[in-house]
Amino acid sequence: MTTVEPIRNKQDLEKIKNRLLKTNFRDYVLFLFGINTGLRISDILNLDVKDVKNKNFIQIKEQKTGKIKKFPINKYLKVILKTYTKDKQESLPLFKTVYDNRMDRITAYRIINKVCKNVHIEANIGTHTLRKTFGYFHYKTFKDVAMLQKIFNHSSPEITLKYIGIEQEEIFKSYNNFFI
Repeated sequence: MTTVEPIRNKQDLEKIKNRLLKTNFRDYVLFLFGINTGLRISDILNLDVKDVKNKNFIQIKEQKTGKIKKFPINKYLKVILKTYTKDKQESLPLFKTVYDNRMDRITAYRIINKVCKNVHIEANIGTHTLRKTFGYFHYKTFKDVAMLQKIFNHSSPEITLKYIGIEQEEIFKSYNNFFI
């Protein structure tokens, strides 16, 4: 199994957002939700409209860890979610397929993979790319690996840095800037 990577380039993120916004608003919201919350795709797809509609916080029980996680919805995502959930019944899944079923991770994978290919992103992409992208930019913005470690429920800073690709990026940078 190939390890997926974060999207490390803000211009690539903008290309993806623009493409999704033009083609499918649901997919756009799914992508924004993933890169702005850092949740695993299984937890995102398990959400119902009532979990986010008119809310300031999201509270879930993580499927993988069984731990309760509560965090605020940032102001940008809140605006998008307000538009997206406006006419949706609260009891329905937040992300549904065209067949009116709850979206599954295979469908989410296809959406993310397709849009990345369409905008010529060559990285190893998967549903976990959304979570790793959140982590990568959170780290680049705040340089606080301890906070990110807590957000991700990782056991050490080293695991967190490796997880978001910082460790490998720093190794490559070291090689590229070294000459005797």
